[in-house]
Amino acid sequence: MSAREEADAHGAPSADRLLLRAARHSAGRTAGVFLCASASAAVSLALPAALGHTLDLLLRQQPGARTWLPVCTVLLAAEVLLDAALAFLSGAAGAHSTAWLRSAGVRRLLAAAPDRAARFSPGDVATRMSAHATEAGAAPAAAGQLAASVLAPSGALIALFVIDPWTGLAFTAGLPALALLLRAFARHSSDSVARYQRVQSEIASRLLEALGGARTIAAAGTAGRERERILAPLGELAVQGRRMWRVHGSAVARSGVLMPLLITVVLAVGGAGVGSGRLSVGELLAASRYAALAAGAGAVAGHLGALVRGRAAARRTAELLALEAVRYGRTRLPRGGAGTLELRGVRVERDGRRVLDGVDLLVPGGSTVAVVGRSGAGKSTLAAVAGRLADPDRGEVLLDGVRLDQVEHRELRCEVGYAFERPVLFGCAVGDAVAWGAETVSPARVRAAARAAGADGFLRLLPHGYDTPVGRVPLSGGELQRLGLARAFAHAGRLLVLDDATSSLDTATEREVVRALVRQVRPGTRLIVAHRPSSAARADAVVWLESGRIRAVGGHADLWRNAAYRAVFAGDDPAAGDGALPGDDASPGGGALPGGDSAERRPVP
Repeated sequence: MSAREEADAHGAPSADRLLLRAARHSAGRTAGVFLCASASAAVSLALPAALGHTLDLLLRQQPGARTWLPVCTVLLAAEVLLDAALAFLSGAAGAHSTAWLRSAGVRRLLAAAPDRAARFSPGDVATRMSAHATEAGAAPAAAGQLAASVLAPSGALIALFVIDPWTGLAFTAGLPALALLLRAFARHSSDSVARYQRVQSEIASRLLEALGGARTIAAAGTAGRERERILAPLGELAVQGRRMWRVHGSAVARSGVLMPLLITVVLAVGGAGVGSGRLSVGELLAASRYAALAAGAGAVAGHLGALVRGRAAARRTAELLALEAVRYGRTRLPRGGAGTLELRGVRVERDGRRVLDGVDLLVPGGSTVAVVGRSGAGKSTLAAVAGRLADPDRGEVLLDGVRLDQVEHRELRCEVGYAFERPVLFGCAVGDAVAWGAETVSPARVRAAARAAGADGFLRLLPHGYDTPVGRVPLSGGELQRLGLARAFAHAGRLLVLDDATSSLDTATEREVVRALVRQVRPGTRLIVAHRPSSAARADAVVWLESGRIRAVGGHADLWRNAAYRAVFAGDDPAAGDGALPGDDASPGGGALPGGDSAERRPVP
């Protein structure tokens, strides 16, 4: 069973626990909702008796009527004020619960390993954290109102029996039908709401995908086709929407027939009681009001519907909170460590496929190692595991002799730097984006890192230089990568991982960046995911991956003699392969593993 299926299978209990936690975080407001709703129910129950008694006094022209009129006025005013307070507290409780759900969801998403969080598409996450979190946040207040909403009908039914047992029996005859109505509403509504919310997420995911590829769509002239793809789930959304309203409308229609019928029966029985002298006119008035309150049991469907929608939304929000947060240790890396990286029996599985399988590797501190291989060989996964952006399913990764999962969080992120193929800039200004993530990075260090990455030249030409807002900087792919490299260089510790971080740079700029990486950036170990022969040629050694295993470790010049190794770079410009040597199809030298398997941990030469 997949993680998503397991979450779905256990979604209901998780949703209930999540709603309880949300209710605890807005306990005061939720309690206020229940108390206001209960007080409103008490006032509603007291008002019919007061009105009936006052009417009897007026009809009999007794002096006590003038005393009871102010009482009725106060009760009416209290009912209005309590309803207003209930509306305010319900909104406040919903807003507070929603804020907590969103904060908890964001914290868990950011605390989880990136590869785990990536199971949820951006559109899906946006829908869960916006619309679904709002519906789930309203559930605690709806539960409080639902619990209190039973008080008025129950008290009204008791009052009917007190006024006249026959009126109580007349109303009680219709309660089984009402119970069946509410049960059917809850069951059918829950399923339709869950399906509706899933389709909402799917449409949002497709829309965000299209926005991200807007230029490709425009260039291909496929806007119409893409629009059809995005809106294709609308049919299912309409089906589930109509189903929701059909369930709701059916419940309203049936209760709309059942409740007036019960009130009519109560009035008929009460009228007969007035005719026989068993009831007074005031008691008939009170009985009619109590019958209307008891009929308010049908209004429970409204609160029940809000709770059903909130519970379905909480189930989807709970799936985000089910992501496991990355746990860090408390160990510090040894002082003066050179950045020796060691992988022991590392295995990583994704969707039932072994992306890395039994990888053993020893990278001496201070060396530069290129990782090459065809697409899908596991290069980016190896890069992620090396700096603990992902944990292996088996095996262990050590930096200067310390397992990465035992290293203290801040220590690890200060000593391991990353640069990616498609960096994302954070911060208000460009200089802030380069310094982002570090506790203290001086302006001088930011500029030095930008010079090393070849970004200082175009940054100085911006209207406000390094203080130019990020959103006002039109960047090409190469310029964006240079800023990503500058950020990595500014944070460089004992290990620096470049995951295809120079793919958008021209050969001359890449050569300058690599030269600066050696001469200007803090010394340490460099792990470079390379797609060009030139990048592999400049490394101290090359790790050749094939189908998640290390096929060979050695120098680029030695490995180039193997035709299979040369085929890894097929399509690249041969002229870019500095140091590339023509040769025969001899087996690769310098650490080749027999049969392509890792028989033992392979040290980088």
